Parts: sequence; C-alpha cells; structure tokens
Amino acid sequence: MLAYQYTARNPVTGKRVKAKVEAQSESDATKLIRGQGLTPIEIRLESSTFGGFSKHLKRVRAKDRVLFARQLSTLINAGLPLVQSLRQVSDQTTSKPLKVIIDDLLSQVEGGVSFASALRKHSDVFNQVFISLVEAGESSGTLDTALERIAIQQEKDADVISKVRGAMIYPIIVVVVMIAVVTFMLVKVLPQVQMLYVSFPGTTLPLPTRIMLDISHFVIKYWWIVLILVIVLVVGGWRYSKSSSGDRFFDMLKIRMPPLSGLMQKVYMARFARTGSTLVAAGVPLLQMLNITGQAVSNVLIQDSIKKASEKVKGGKALSDSLTGDPNFLPLIPSMLHIGEQSGSLEKMMEKSAEYYEKEVDDAIKNIQSLLEPVMMVLLGIVALFIVAAVLLPIYNLAGSGAINQGGV
Repeated sequence: MLAYQYTARNPVTGKRVKAKVEAQSESDATKLIRGQGLTPIEIRLESSTFGGFSKHLKRVRAKDRVLFARQLSTLINAGLPLVQSLRQVSDQTTSKPLKVIIDDLLSQVEGGVSFASALRKHSDVFNQVFISLVEAGESSGTLDTALERIAIQQEKDADVISKVRGAMIYPIIVVVVMIAVVTFMLVKVLPQVQMLYVSFPGTTLPLPTRIMLDISHFVIKYWWIVLILVIVLVVGGWRYSKSSSGDRFFDMLKIRMPPLSGLMQKVYMARFARTGSTLVAAGVPLLQMLNITGQAVSNVLIQDSIKKASEKVKGGKALSDSLTGDPNFLPLIPSMLHIGEQSGSLEKMMEKSAEYYEKEVDDAIKNIQSLLEPVMMVLLGIVALFIVAAVLLPIYNLAGSGAINQGGV
C-alpha cells in the first residue's frame, strides 16, 4: 500500500480538506476520496511512504537503476505493454525504495501520464539523461532501445566513477591510520616516556622530542580546542563545497591541481562523450543534447564551456569549432567531433572518444596507484622515523652519558 497526501473540497460546505489516504495506486486513492463525498483537487505520493522512507528514495543504487532499465527494455522488446512491464519489474525488484517508485510510476502511467513525465516527478532518482532518453524513445516508438542505451550509458559511467573512488581508498586509509598512530603516541606514549626524562634533571632533550612533547601537552590540555577546530573545518569545508563559489573552487581544483587533474579531466571527457553519444543516437536534438550533457558532466567549469559552445552552435557554428581551443576540453574531443560532423556519424565518433578516454582513465588510475604506493611508504617512514627519534634519542643520550646507571645507583 502507498500513502498519498491529498487536498480535496467538500461540496456541501465548500471547505478544503487536507489529509492522507492509503491505496494501491493514485486512481484507487481518487476513488476512496470520492467515496468520502469529497472532490479531489491534488493527490501526491507521500514522501514518508513505508514509515519514514522519505530519504530512501534518494538511495536507489546505480546498479538497481541499470537493472530496472534492462529488465524494462527486455519486457517491452518481448511485446509486453508498458503497464504490464512495469508491474512485472515491480514484482521482481528486491530494492524497496525502487519498488515504491515503480509502483508510483505504474499508477501514473495507468492514469494516462507519459512514462517520461512520470519519471520527471522522481528527478532525484532518475537524472535528466535518463528522462530525455525515455522521452525520445517514447516519441520515436523505440522505448526498448532507449532503455537499453540508458543501461549501457549508466553502467559505463558508474564503472568509471567506481574505479576513481577505488584509487582514492588506499591513500585515505593510510592517512587515517597515520593520524590514529600519531594521536596515540601523543596522548598515551609520550606522557609516560616523559616521566623517565624528568628523573634526570639538567638533561637537554633533542629537538624532535621537545617538539613532540609540546604538541602532546597542547593536545592533552586543549583537546577540546582541537576537536572544535576539526569540527569547524569539516563542517565549514562541507558547507563551502555546497555553495556556488565553493563548488566552482573545488571543480577547478579537480581539473587544475596535479596529480589528479589529468585523471579527472579524462573522466569528464569520457562522461561528456559517452552521454553525448547516447543522446545523439537516441535522436535528441544537438542543443538539447548539449544542455543535458552539461548537467551530466558534474563540473561547473566544463558546464560553462558547454554553455558557451551551445551559444556558438545557436549562431550557426559547428560544435567541433565551438569547442576548439577551450582549455577545459582535451584536443581529441573537438577533433573527433569534426570527423563525425564531416562524415555524418557524430554519435559513433563520440562513442569512440568515450572508449578512448575510458581506457585512458584505467591507465591513469594504474599510474597514480603505482606512484602513490611508494610516496605513501616514504611519508609513513618519515613520520615513523620522527616519532622513534623523539622517543629513543633521549634514552640513547642518557645511556651514553651514564646518567641511567648513576640514577640507578
């Protein structure tokens, strides 16, 4: 059962009524409302369906969306009507959040709404690329082909993102472990070792030891300041990243700051080419394709470049010429676009560009991983050496001067 919020009018009193009703579909909800003697004005799926499941709607996994598109494509290709196909997919899906959405899509399609319009109400789950391809497929009668293209495009995109995230896991784990070890040494080990040093007055401690002890004293005495600073930095950084200026700043770092700049720019080129190829192959007009692709790239700077190129295309300029010389686009993209425009095979050239940059991303990730491992090992070695020196150097100095033996006597 789905929960619906509705606004209705009481024909007797003329007053508006706002309430909730549970039903299998929107049409069933309408019947129940009319059965109460009310005239429905607005009915919408409640965001808290399934007991506080509101936020779950945004947690539909990429692989679940891909599977949804593939299953629907197969059923439609087999000759089943859209309504029956949606019902079959709803019965087969194991994802509760996705099942809620599919049931709502089914309800809307049964009520005469187009599939693309029904998807648009769930734009937090289905992006603009998904919706536009479905819309193009519905208008051309090739919905099954469009859904198959969606599955391939989103599968490729998810694969690239997964590889990039995988490359970042190792250095993040190393940094976290390093911070944990240093914190433990500062808070637990050094205060205990200091008790040995103070039993030998007049001993001059080495510089590494004095630095570590000063840091240790500060952390132990003012740990709450350290905690507040960390929280302020994390929360402030997160909020800044969500602002327009912060979004632009971090997007600029992604394509300008080495060593990740080369990798991220190739990721964006692959995403632009793959999304563009899928949209062009589905018959989406060029300007609409550029608008959707700009949103799909997920980088403000590259989106600005695509908008500028779109304005030039409106003025009659070729897309390849509009992107030539743009610093945010690697030179291969306009070159391949030019070949595609000349040969009338734009989608094929964009697909080849996507395949090329997807392979380049693989190679770049391997190179970064092979570079990161020795760099992280050297960094770990330096930190470990500094800590060991801070702890052991005074002991060696005391042993060498005979102070330990004298203290023992």
